[in-house]
Amino acid sequence: MSKDNMWKLYNEGELEQLEKLSADYIGFLNNGKTERECTDILIEMAEANGYRNLEDVIAQGGTLGFGDKVYANNMGKYVMMVNIGEDIVNRGMNILGAHIDSPRLDLKQNPLYESDEFAYFNTHYYGGIKYYHYVAMPLALHGVVVKKDGTVIKLSIGEKDDEPVFFVSDILIHLAQEQLKKVGAKVVEGEDLDIMVGSRPLAGEEKDAVKAFIIKLLKDNYDIEEEDFFSAEIEAVPAGKAREAGFDRSMILGYGHDDRCCAYPSAVALFDVPEVKTTACGLFVDKEEIGSVGATGMESHFFVDMIREILDRMGIYSELNLSRVLRNSRMLSSDVSAAYDPLYADKFEKMNACYFGHGLTFNKYTGSRGKSGSNDANAEYIGKLRAILDKHNVAFQSAEMGKVDTGGGGTIAYILSLYGMEVIDSGIPVLSMHAPWEAISKSDLYEAYKGYKAFLIEG
Repeated sequence: MSKDNMWKLYNEGELEQLEKLSADYIGFLNNGKTERECTDILIEMAEANGYRNLEDVIAQGGTLGFGDKVYANNMGKYVMMVNIGEDIVNRGMNILGAHIDSPRLDLKQNPLYESDEFAYFNTHYYGGIKYYHYVAMPLALHGVVVKKDGTVIKLSIGEKDDEPVFFVSDILIHLAQEQLKKVGAKVVEGEDLDIMVGSRPLAGEEKDAVKAFIIKLLKDNYDIEEEDFFSAEIEAVPAGKAREAGFDRSMILGYGHDDRCCAYPSAVALFDVPEVKTTACGLFVDKEEIGSVGATGMESHFFVDMIREILDRMGIYSELNLSRVLRNSRMLSSDVSAAYDPLYADKFEKMNACYFGHGLTFNKYTGSRGKSGSNDANAEYIGKLRAILDKHNVAFQSAEMGKVDTGGGGTIAYILSLYGMEVIDSGIPVLSMHAPWEAISKSDLYEAYKGYKAFLIEG
C-alpha cells in the first residue's frame, strides 16, 4: 500500500510541465485573493477557451447542444462551467467542484472608529482561524464598495510596493506575562482583531481628528464616504505574493491554497479537455468555509437552476430529465486534505495520512465524531476511479483528517450526493491549513491536474 514520492520518478518533460503549471498557479493565487477576484479570473479564462455566458444565450433565444460550452456567473462570487457532451440525460455529468473562498477578516458594516489617537477598522473573522495568526503581520484590503447610485468601486490596497499595508497590533513580550498564561484560543480574542489604519490627525480638527483624516483620504483617493461602508464587502487578507518555498523550490507558500489549489487545476483540466463524450462541469463556489450557506454557497439552488436552463436551451427540459441528469452524474469534490506533519505527528495516524509528493488525495469520508456530517463514498465508485487514474499514470493516495476523534472537517461533497450521484472528496495535501500562509507541494498540484483531466476524459 506504500506509494512512491513522485519527485523520484519524473522525467525532464514532466518536470517542465510541472513547473509551468506551478508558475501559472502562483499567478492565479497572487491575483485572486478573494472569491470575487477568482471568479473574474476564471470567467476570463473560460471566455478565452470558447465558453459563452449562459445568460447571453438565454437572452438571445439561442439553443445549445453537443459541443457547446457555457458558463454561469452567480453574483460575481461563484462560477459554473459546462461543456456539453453526448446524451446528458442518461450519461449525466462529470463534475469537478471546488470552493474559492478562504478564511480571512471581514470589515464590519460600520468599521471605522478612533481610540486614543489611533484609527481602526473593526472586523469579524470569516471561516475557521486561529485568532493569534492575524496579529503583527501585514494585511491588504480587497473588495468592493457599492455607492447608492449603483457605482461599484473595486479595492485592492496593500499588494504593491508603493501601497500602504495594515495590521493588528500585539502586546510586546515584555508586558505579555498574563497573555502568555492564556490558552491558545484566548491569547487573542476574535473581537480584538481590529485593524490599525492610521495615527495622523487632520489639522484643524479637535474631535476624532485621526478618524477625520482617514475619512478625507478615503474620499480623496477612492471616492468613498464613511456611509458607503454600509454597502461594502471588504476583506483583510495577508499582504504579499505566493512564493516558491525550500532550497529545492519543491513547495509553494501562499495565502488561500484552501481551496484554490484545487480550483485552479480543476479549471485548467476543464479547458485542456475541449471535446468530451460525457458532459463536463466545473463548479467554483463561495461560502464553503462557513458551511456552504447563502445565495452563493453550494446549498443554494443556483447549480440545479442552471442545469434546468441548459436543458431548456437543449429542448429537453423536464423535471424527470433534470432528476436523471443529476442522478446519473459523478463528482470529484475537489478540496484539500491535511498533510502529514512530522512536527505534529501525534495528531495523525500514519497509515491513513496523506504525504507531500505522493499525489492526489482521496478522502472516502470526512466529518467528525463517527463520520458525522460526511459523504461516505461507495467502494464501487472508488474502484472505477482507481482504474482511471492507473490508466493515466496519476499518483494518488488516501487519507483521513487526523486521528479518530482528534478533530474533523467537511466539504461540499455531501450536498451534491443528495441528488443521488456518486461523490468523493479529492484534493491536495496542505501544511498549515487555514493559516495566513499555507504550503503545498508542486508535485501534488501537478498530479491533481492530471487526475482531474483523466476523470473528465474517462469518467
